[in-house]
Amino acid sequence: MNYSLFDVLVLLGALGFFIYGMKIMSEGIQKAAGQRLREILGAMTKNRFFGVLTGFLITSLVQSSSATTVMTVSFVNAGLLSLMESAGVMMGANIGTTITAWIVSYFGFKFKIVAISLPLIAIGLPMLLLGGSKVKSWGEFIIGFAILFLGLDALKNAVPNLKENPEVLSFLSGFDSGLMTNLLFVGIGTLVTIIVQSSSAAMTLTFVMCNNGWIPFPLAAAMVLGENIGTTITAELASIVGNVHAKRSARIHSMFNIIGVSWMVLLLPFVLQGIQWFSMDVMGTNDPYTDSESIPFALSYFHTFFNLTNVLLLIWFVPILVKVAIKTVPSKGDMDEIFHLEYIGTGVMGTAELSILEAKKEVQKFGELCGRHVKMVRELLLEKDPKKAKKMLKRIKKYEEISDRIEIEVTEYLTKVSQGKLSNESSQMVRVMLSICNDLERVGDICYQMSINLERKIESKIWFASEQRKELLELFDLVDEANKMMDKNIGANYKQVQLDAAYGLEEDINKKRDAMRVKHLQSIEKGEYNYQSGMIYNDLFSSLEKIGDHVINVSEAMSGKI
Repeated sequence: MNYSLFDVLVLLGALGFFIYGMKIMSEGIQKAAGQRLREILGAMTKNRFFGVLTGFLITSLVQSSSATTVMTVSFVNAGLLSLMESAGVMMGANIGTTITAWIVSYFGFKFKIVAISLPLIAIGLPMLLLGGSKVKSWGEFIIGFAILFLGLDALKNAVPNLKENPEVLSFLSGFDSGLMTNLLFVGIGTLVTIIVQSSSAAMTLTFVMCNNGWIPFPLAAAMVLGENIGTTITAELASIVGNVHAKRSARIHSMFNIIGVSWMVLLLPFVLQGIQWFSMDVMGTNDPYTDSESIPFALSYFHTFFNLTNVLLLIWFVPILVKVAIKTVPSKGDMDEIFHLEYIGTGVMGTAELSILEAKKEVQKFGELCGRHVKMVRELLLEKDPKKAKKMLKRIKKYEEISDRIEIEVTEYLTKVSQGKLSNESSQMVRVMLSICNDLERVGDICYQMSINLERKIESKIWFASEQRKELLELFDLVDEANKMMDKNIGANYKQVQLDAAYGLEEDINKKRDAMRVKHLQSIEKGEYNYQSGMIYNDLFSSLEKIGDHVINVSEAMSGKI
């Protein structure tokens, strides 16, 4: 076969053309429907059966099972999903990726949509250049869709025709249809997927090779099975920088696909006979064993059957898969057990729109952490045992350091996300979350400063009068209510912020602070308590009022007042 280096480069370029079209199409649909996608992902349910539906919907929309699985691993890493919940989502992603095979086989090989690809670009380009934010996103989707099928057409032309190179057939005839041959082509499919980092691209390449007569139907089906194993590599790579929970989640995904491929390889001859019958008698296509042009359609049926059947079988064994994952991926210590997001290197940056949900969840956790921080200061105020107080002081200081780290990490993450292609709405969300993180970090600073004042009080053996403690505790209660309202707002849709209720709590805090200040000055004048006690008391209620200011700033930012 006369196939030069230039021809190889043309083949690789055609494959890149196809992958680039898929990337543009995926980014376009993410920006056009970003809010809805985030709502679906944000509603990931504790029921693994509905988790399958969630994974299917997201993968069908963004046309990338890798995006869904990496996102799921990141959520497990952050403690936002349990291993049991993540398993269902990943199973659904496997079913969702079969949609790509149907799109490619029918639009690329049956309807010859490449004929209208250029007219589609003619429609999409004005939308991209002249339309508003939403219209531009749909224009990008249309252009990506057209480029994808132009790339597929280039790929079909780049693969040599078997009729002109009959020696290829003689090479393949050396392989029988036994188990070892099937395993070999499973390995080839896995390797190709790992190299191109896209099971959809690897499957499309398989379709093209089949359509040109390079690979017979049974070997192509074995390659498709291998591509299901190869796609697990993305989640495994994303989990490397994560904690033990993320690694276990990726392991469940790998086990699910490997177990499925294992039983399917053993039953492959019988299943393919069923696919042959379905193709000819139900769908009305030619025999995939004798007609190479029918193989892409038969592979689509086979791919869907495999993933659906594998989910229906293994979803009942999720608890066992979780136990095996925990057993095979042991924890390396307490630090490995801590739930957190490792932003750099998670691979999520390829899906900028959906990455915003991760940041939103982390900001929500940040808000809850601030609420706990304030409660620690309240507990320190009431603590009389010096040894316990010392431990509490260390804990408060540790939380302040955590607040600083979270602000830095979230800010860096959002900065990277904003470098991607975002809709105007998502860009606004990024600005809002940056503002929120700044206010939440300031709450941590204030809590730490209050703990220093209380430490000075303990060391100097300064005591508050019962009336002072009562007034401070009442103010702490009001701040706690404000924190709860803030957490409720952060966890909800930013457009549904209960600003009136937040303002009411802020006003109550200010009134309480003012009343305490008046009483404080009167008590100082009357000499009811010493000056040092009064200074610390004044600093504490002033600091609590400042926390209230930052808390209301968070709610105002979410409502768009930044």
